[in-house]
Amino acid sequence: PGPWAAVTGAVAALLFLLLWRRRRAGGAGRVCVAVLGDLGRSPRMQYHALALARHGREVALLGYLQNRPHRDVLRSENIRLVPVAELRGLRVGPKLFQYVLKVLVQSVQLLYTLLRIDQPSYIILQQNPPGLPSIAVAWVAGLLRGSKLIIDWHNYGYTIMSLSHGRNHPLVLIAKWYERLFGRLSDYNLCVTDAMKKDLWVNFKIKALTLYDKPASYFKETPLDLQHNLYLKLAEDYEPFKPRAVNPSADRSAFTERDGKSGNVVKTRGRPALLISSTSWTEDEDFSVLLRALEDYETFIKEGAKLPDLVCVITGKGPLKDYYNGLIQKLHFKHIQICTPWLEAEDYPLLLGSADLGVCLHKSSSGLDLPMKVVDMFGCCLPVCAIHFECLHELVKHNENGLIFRDSKELAEQLKMLFLEFPALEGKLHSFRENLRASRQLHWDQSWDQIVLPLMGNKE
Repeated sequence: PGPWAAVTGAVAALLFLLLWRRRRAGGAGRVCVAVLGDLGRSPRMQYHALALARHGREVALLGYLQNRPHRDVLRSENIRLVPVAELRGLRVGPKLFQYVLKVLVQSVQLLYTLLRIDQPSYIILQQNPPGLPSIAVAWVAGLLRGSKLIIDWHNYGYTIMSLSHGRNHPLVLIAKWYERLFGRLSDYNLCVTDAMKKDLWVNFKIKALTLYDKPASYFKETPLDLQHNLYLKLAEDYEPFKPRAVNPSADRSAFTERDGKSGNVVKTRGRPALLISSTSWTEDEDFSVLLRALEDYETFIKEGAKLPDLVCVITGKGPLKDYYNGLIQKLHFKHIQICTPWLEAEDYPLLLGSADLGVCLHKSSSGLDLPMKVVDMFGCCLPVCAIHFECLHELVKHNENGLIFRDSKELAEQLKMLFLEFPALEGKLHSFRENLRASRQLHWDQSWDQIVLPLMGNKE
């Protein structure tokens, strides 16, 4: 009894000390924004960092640095990038052993990084696959350092895993148990939809605040001069942006040209329509739906429909990109051109603000998150055709700011209806854009100030 009592007393004293330190946290004004993923492809976490920096907080933005974050992040004096080395090349033993080993190594790596930075008063963690091991590690780091943990729920890790393994696979069930257990240990929770807020409470007993994804201020309609410069830049590498004229001038693209007399940029006569989509090329987006719809669109033109030629730009990086590029190369269109570039962070909003229509093929694995790409498109007043899933109505209002489709045939008919007699300023496409202009939705900064700032106190 003597030794056991001593051990129990020591553990109790340690827990008391940790909890005492935790209660004293909050005076330093430092915040860690962490994501176990690529920072360049995590706009929401970049927005968190920028909002904190705007309020004078010192921010450690932690994650992988595969792609460059937005220049506003790089230029901020209050934001410091904390790189985490991405774990690659674990090919030893069976897949289950590889997965367990990867989680263990990532746990040590992430914990070491969180303990090495200056002590933060808050840790804001992106809960997006992989969920293992980030929640538990962030909670332990917060306990050791006296930091409060805020989890920003984008989706559930176990539902993403279920796409590959099935919902009853042991790994999926373990991941669900893990997210439920450690999610309850956070101090505050944010989520991206009211449907997810309800689900977190009903199934996990976690109270959350809905912080809808909102476009950053630089997502807006692109002036014609900037459109022209962007098209010329892209034409250097991508054939669809090059002019169709027999004797093209040096100051002409497929969509715009500079008038030799006035010097003004004008849209070219007979220009193609510009359709854009973006993706991380994963299992939850089936781009064969878009490719089949484009095949039907080509058929409509051959049958005599007065439709414009189409340039389809699909941006992004991901594991299935090579697979879909292979499918695209097998297509032989006369009136449609497809390219799949990776755009610089500053060029992506410019292209959205220049496009005629956006297409979204994101189908939520949980049915509870909303596609950030549509949020950005709406910020640029770009109408959208989006594939249906459960809570999409929280963002896309059918026949008001866009259209919702369920299969490739329905998408093809929507493209036909929207682009008929293009580029006339009548019809649904124009009215959708006008509705988006009139909606004047909140941008990220205003929404963040209303919802997140009070959690931390307006002043440290």
